[in-house]
Amino acid sequence: MSFAAFTLPSPLANNLAKLGFVEPTEVQAGAIPMMLAGDDLMVKAATGTGKTAAFLLPILARLLADEVASRNLPAPRALVLVPTRELCQQVYDAAKALAKGSAVRIAQVYGGVPLESQLNAIKGGVDLMVATPGRLLDHLKKRTLRIDTVSQLVFDEADRMLDMGFEDEIRALVKKLAKTRQTALFSATLGDNVWQLAKSLMDSPKLLEIAAAKDAKPLIEEQVYQLDSERKFEFICHLLGKNSWSQVLIFSRTKEGADKLTAKLVEAGHSAVAMHADLSQRQREQNLADFKAADARVLVATDVAARGLDIQALPCIINVELPFKKEDYVHRIGRTGRAGSAGLAISLLDVADEPLLVALEHYLDRRLPQQWYPGFEPDLSIRHERPHSLSKAAQKQKARKRALAKR
Repeated sequence: MSFAAFTLPSPLANNLAKLGFVEPTEVQAGAIPMMLAGDDLMVKAATGTGKTAAFLLPILARLLADEVASRNLPAPRALVLVPTRELCQQVYDAAKALAKGSAVRIAQVYGGVPLESQLNAIKGGVDLMVATPGRLLDHLKKRTLRIDTVSQLVFDEADRMLDMGFEDEIRALVKKLAKTRQTALFSATLGDNVWQLAKSLMDSPKLLEIAAAKDAKPLIEEQVYQLDSERKFEFICHLLGKNSWSQVLIFSRTKEGADKLTAKLVEAGHSAVAMHADLSQRQREQNLADFKAADARVLVATDVAARGLDIQALPCIINVELPFKKEDYVHRIGRTGRAGSAGLAISLLDVADEPLLVALEHYLDRRLPQQWYPGFEPDLSIRHERPHSLSKAAQKQKARKRALAKR
């Protein structure tokens, strides 16, 4: 199949060719026709599957075909809600690139900057708005924006939006929308909270499930190294020194852990920056810009802060610890091995996290073979207990208690 099968307006088709889009991905091939048909839609698709274009292309196609304009009013006809500022900027940039040369007006609103600084972008008229829930509500309260004109609504990374506590804001926003609209929800997972949200917002939605990254990332080599927790920093420095990776994304379970590891890496002579919610918006922006520009080789991030980051050709990610949420492992390794490039995902496993590995392997339905790295072999005398003999609930509880005790 090619994009020509969708009979997209010529500005979109031309821009797709210029941007190097050749064939639609699985999620694009499934979602675009349904959205063009006006169906409500629930899509389960992981990061890196092409989901952004899957909802932007039908939105833009319908905007270009619709002559009913709200061009001189701060009243968009299409709205994309995202959980973070970083993802907001990425979706906005993608929309601008796809709509280049057309008459569609695109704007973005997000927190962390003065409200007034965004007024110029919307007061002259907007067709497509990309927004974070909190800042969009701020504009509605100030009456600088209206959304009762929205006929196309998309939730991007809906599961993360709910995990970050935006459910109240989402429901408050929906009350301001017209009841007659198309709603599409894109999410990496479809847990009970996502289903409940969809049930209250959508009209008999169609369901599209794309194979998770655990099945669709054959170019990612996964390595799990057993070692003692007190040697993890030394091992990370060894890996950074031995390998010529241009960039490395390191995941830490906690903000405190990210800060401590970043400081130690800098002290050891490595160029490293942190990314987590306790940093100011300006600092997060600067750190991400430094990493993308290769001014910093290492980015140490928490799962929430890294969600939505779009870093192309990232050769390696390192898990300092395994995440408590099994889905987060899939999100983490999905940051590497993108767009057909090979990637490497390294996980550092100490005895406290062994129960998490058992649960993760069960979730993935495959083994993650453990290995020892020469010179960093674990001290077997402290591995006196076999976590595999514990129940799954006990394994999770034990690992969480040990990890929290280290914070």
